[in-house]
Amino acid sequence: MATDTLKSTTGAGGASGGLRRLLLDNGALTALIVLVIAMSALSGDFLTTDNLLNVGVQAAVTAILAFGVTFVIVSAGIDLSVGSVAALSATVLAWSATSAGVPVFLAVLLAIATGIVCGLVNGILISYGKLPPFIATLAMLSVARGLSLVISEGSPIAFPDSVSHLGDTLGGWLPVPVLVMIVMGLIAAFVLGRTYIGRSMYAIGGNEEAARLSGLRVKKQKLAIYAFSGVFAAVAGVVLAARLSSAQPQAADGYELDAIAAVVIGGASLAGGTGKASGTLIGALILAVLRNGLNLLNVSAFWQQVVIGVVIALAVLFDTLRRKAGATPVAGASQGGKGKQAATYGLAAVVTVAIVGATSFLHNGSSATSGPKLGLSLSTLNNPFFVQIRAGAQAEAKKRGVDLTVTDAQNDASQQANQLQNFTSSGLGAIIVNPVDSDAASNSVKAADKAKIPVIAVDRGVNKASVDALVASDNVAGGELAAKTVADKLGGKGKIVILQGQAGTSAARERAQGFANGLKAFPGIQVVAQQPADFDRTKGLDVMSNLLQAHPDVQGVIAANDEMALGAIKALGSKAGKSVSVVGFDGTPDGLKAVEGGTLYASVAQQPSQLGRIAVDNALRALKGEKVEETVKVPVKVVTKENVAGFSG
Repeated sequence: MATDTLKSTTGAGGASGGLRRLLLDNGALTALIVLVIAMSALSGDFLTTDNLLNVGVQAAVTAILAFGVTFVIVSAGIDLSVGSVAALSATVLAWSATSAGVPVFLAVLLAIATGIVCGLVNGILISYGKLPPFIATLAMLSVARGLSLVISEGSPIAFPDSVSHLGDTLGGWLPVPVLVMIVMGLIAAFVLGRTYIGRSMYAIGGNEEAARLSGLRVKKQKLAIYAFSGVFAAVAGVVLAARLSSAQPQAADGYELDAIAAVVIGGASLAGGTGKASGTLIGALILAVLRNGLNLLNVSAFWQQVVIGVVIALAVLFDTLRRKAGATPVAGASQGGKGKQAATYGLAAVVTVAIVGATSFLHNGSSATSGPKLGLSLSTLNNPFFVQIRAGAQAEAKKRGVDLTVTDAQNDASQQANQLQNFTSSGLGAIIVNPVDSDAASNSVKAADKAKIPVIAVDRGVNKASVDALVASDNVAGGELAAKTVADKLGGKGKIVILQGQAGTSAARERAQGFANGLKAFPGIQVVAQQPADFDRTKGLDVMSNLLQAHPDVQGVIAANDEMALGAIKALGSKAGKSVSVVGFDGTPDGLKAVEGGTLYASVAQQPSQLGRIAVDNALRALKGEKVEETVKVPVKVVTKENVAGFSG
């Protein structure tokens, strides 16, 4: 009897001790549990079935990419190309199945083959070309992204319906991306733990020279390792494109950093030799929980980046300390165990403090309101035009007693899809969306419509989905006005260059179309160059400086926004406003100052603050069940030095 009691006590202690050891040996798992508890306590919308499934969907692409990167990092390498390879693979699939008429099954195989080829090229450059992995994969990052833009001609390509089902749900509740993530995770775990190539990865990462001397064919193994990474990147690209119903040439931009972060947070060492698929999955879930929770808590879009960066750094730092504490010699085993425990609990405590501390930035001054809750998802806040849209929306929301949550998609259609999913699952009264891409936003808008949440599009429309209203200026008409303005200034004759917006965005395409339409009436105007500068002032400066080397006699510049126009003015120097006339687009405060100063000849102003104000007004009307116009046009206006003083912006 006493023996049975002893066994029972030992068994119970063993079970609890096993759980305790599991948490102590997995700092990332402890951090994930703490994050979930903290988010659940701070937001009543977090711990719901719909939202937890959202977190799974949002983690899927990063996790699949990260599984492939795990192979590389375990072998002491690095792969910076996975985001671009994912975009290229999806573009190859979409182009093959649509433009080339290839059967969908073969198109999928071509996409996977694309990933394998990219991985093999990386492996060849590293193993046989002796290039450092950082340099080889950085080169592939650029090559793959460039090929994606070349194949797609800078525009999204609609995905075949049969493949788009990868973005749907099974049985109406289980998201397919989550299922694919689980399958790819199991494959990664099997490869790492049960295969010869998996054992080779650990051996190479632990000591490459020792692995070579023991008979491993290290060069060939590295080819296989990077090929594996390419396969996982291709699968991630297909899943991402299926979610967005289109292959985006700029998709997964920067995802390679998230993938590497997920692997390292999950316990792998950049020095090689350690890492598990389960740890990588936990790392990806930590990133997804952070982004989802901070969205739900209405943390400022700018502070979200700060919080995520700090938590990643702290997670890796304390996990490193935990490992060092656990490496205490046997003679000091007791102290080593205490060190592990202290470091792990320290990690949990610091992560908790970081999350709770973020609440000081919650609600952005709107928390005192008790009125309706609206969500505004902007394509980017790294551009004065969209900052003005936000300012107009926030001013109107404050005036009307509305709690307005603003998110920044950072020109990433996938990130915007995540944000819109979060809005939908948290049950906001209405959603305002400024799409990164008009096609990619369709699935998210359909989900909101299914949940009976009114959606207002601002500045850019949403294709293949119905919105309650579109509040926008006419980009095509504005482009025509810009072309006519510069042509009239030059007397209908002269050489000009065009600075285009970010490839793949609807605004860039529409304004370019307007420029082309407007210039048809002026055969004497010669467009000597057209180059994208991504709506960015610095890139506008660089591109214009380069173009001036080939075309020093240029007489006019049309820029698809004021930021690029201001960069071009800097490149032109004393020529701006004198021998060269520059026309911008948007009517931003800096643009209007340049018009007033005479360096910018004109700007086609859209009155962005008005767009934001009217969007909030229409969202409230739709929420109340009032009828709203399907399209609300805010007039564009050419602003020159003659009328800039009276322009309200």
